[in-house]
Amino acid sequence: MIKFCYDKVWLIAVVGKKESYETDSVLAKRRDIMVRSMTGYGRKVCAIDRMDITVEIRSVNHRFLDISAKIPQTILYLEEEIKQKIKEYFNRGRVEVHIHLEGGALVSRNLVVDWKLMDQYIEHLRTIKDTYHLAGEIPLEMATGISDLFQVEEVGQEFDGLSESLLETVQGACSQAYQMREKEGGELAKDLLSRVENIEKLSKWLGERRDIVIMEYRDRIINRIQDYLQGEIKEDARIIQEAALLAEKGDITEEVTRLLSHVNQFRHTLLQQSSVGRKLDFIVQEMHRETNTIGSKSNDIQISEKVVDLKSEIEKIKEQVQNIE
Repeated sequence: MIKFCYDKVWLIAVVGKKESYETDSVLAKRRDIMVRSMTGYGRKVCAIDRMDITVEIRSVNHRFLDISAKIPQTILYLEEEIKQKIKEYFNRGRVEVHIHLEGGALVSRNLVVDWKLMDQYIEHLRTIKDTYHLAGEIPLEMATGISDLFQVEEVGQEFDGLSESLLETVQGACSQAYQMREKEGGELAKDLLSRVENIEKLSKWLGERRDIVIMEYRDRIINRIQDYLQGEIKEDARIIQEAALLAEKGDITEEVTRLLSHVNQFRHTLLQQSSVGRKLDFIVQEMHRETNTIGSKSNDIQISEKVVDLKSEIEKIKEQVQNIE
């Protein structure tokens, strides 16, 4: 069994019978506990053939991986390769990629004339002139004013190494955004571990309070019976047993045990290298459910107060987990 201490929080992972320990500073440097946030930004610029390629990556929260690529029409053929490159870095979140090309032209523009249609126009104009005995020549402006006769076509230009340079620039922007997500994820992990520690302390307090509450509740039931009978109760094993059973109905042992189990599972999940956001969210929901059950079972004021504190910590954790990849 190995116990990891991170910001005074013990993380337990069963790996064998031998025990060893790591200090706070050592564990803080471990990449395998660094969760990633879904918020990040990266920007990379590359120059090729008198042309500047600028790639910007922005990512925010999302249940799944949603990639939105805004790229020039002339390089749409690279869209799928760009998305595949982004998928190498991110598993969840809405990722927006903006690509700007400036400088050297990627397209050439050519004027195309529809000569067959031009011949038909001229032929019909001459027929109109002869039929109606019109004087003068057909003006050139009449032909140039017909939009269907002239079109401007754009022809794509090939740049050596454009695809490779563009994908390398996308990779650089993704790397920056990834590092930002890692850094923010590390801060989130510290906050989450601190709040989980508070939940653990509150849960243990509830477990200790449980025995006291049962005894107080049992004594309170017996005292009420005494008041009702206007006298002391003789040593009646059945009455004492019934009082104990009533007290046991408010027992929160199972809920506290499961809550502590969820705390350990939450910490263990933070050690996983894969995307853990959804799993953490599920664990938090289970924590909330156990806390609600404890609150509904308890008729003790002190426990009720601690339940409010528990819910507050769990809600804060829930908000933070929404931003974890």
